[in-house]
Amino acid sequence: MSEDRRLDVLRAIVEDYVATREPVGSRALVERHSLGVSPATIRNDMAALEDAGLIVQPHTSAGRVPTDKGYRLFVDRLATVKPLSAPERRAIETFLEDAADLDDVVDRSVRLLAQLTHQVAVVQYPSLRRTALRHVELVPVGDRHLLVVIITDHGRVEQRTIEVPDPLDVATVARLRVRLNTAAAGRRLAELGTALSDLADDFAPVDGPLVRGVVAVVEDTLAQESEERVVLAGTANLVRGGGDFAHTISPVLEALEEQVVLLRLLGEMAEDEAAVSVRIGRETQHEGLVETSFVTTGYGGPDGGGTAVARIGSVGPLRMDYPGTIASVRAVARYLSRILAG
Repeated sequence: MSEDRRLDVLRAIVEDYVATREPVGSRALVERHSLGVSPATIRNDMAALEDAGLIVQPHTSAGRVPTDKGYRLFVDRLATVKPLSAPERRAIETFLEDAADLDDVVDRSVRLLAQLTHQVAVVQYPSLRRTALRHVELVPVGDRHLLVVIITDHGRVEQRTIEVPDPLDVATVARLRVRLNTAAAGRRLAELGTALSDLADDFAPVDGPLVRGVVAVVEDTLAQESEERVVLAGTANLVRGGGDFAHTISPVLEALEEQVVLLRLLGEMAEDEAAVSVRIGRETQHEGLVETSFVTTGYGGPDGGGTAVARIGSVGPLRMDYPGTIASVRAVARYLSRILAG
């Protein structure tokens, strides 16, 4: 019972500190929460939580604030995640469904999540290493130029124009289009080399340069575009909440500008078993982010499952509304997955 009660006290301290930004004392806990025990018992529980390293007394304040370890226990023991309201869900759906293409979807998603959480939103572009080829379109442009349009299964579109040595034959181009899509559609980048290696054997020797040229541009384009990248929005939200950082917000902003830092974190969090991954303070393993928490989930697959092609998340101060942030990240990811699958 005492362990459960102390967890209730810790939960109350986290909730109050997130709401007020003020260290939480035993009197406030008695007044704001129905914990069912005397003030003296609450003071004893707070002392036990402090001994366990879950809360700490800042300076000479009579109140306590959660530590990284306290936030971690709070997140790990979350029984419920704050549901989004019906208007919030409708707003997400309407805002994202109006997107014109993948770039627009990603841009809208990152701005929407920043608005919902009032924190920094991060969206990782779908990786071509994890996406598959949906379709290749070949469009003759003049006698010796061919436009190659490459479309992935998550809506990414790349266009390249190649020049061929002989005048294009429309029938040959049409046949190549069919054979190319039959061999490559639905395959991931790593599988394309094998799938397309023998394509030229199906054509007359005179058509070999055309076939090899198209295969090369498909493979080269996907290889070049496989570089990972992320999009951010809402950095001004951290600046407005600058009081959450002990010294200066500059290290946080500098860390967020380093794509390699974010990509490493996103990659590590993708390996977590939980559908929604949370890294708190020093768990980020980056000095510039020790006063922040990072909440992410996968998208492009059901509920961020194994088929997710990238991640979406929110970065905020340790004093974060964890249930609300988790709900918002999860909701935007779900709608984003639905749109990309459509």
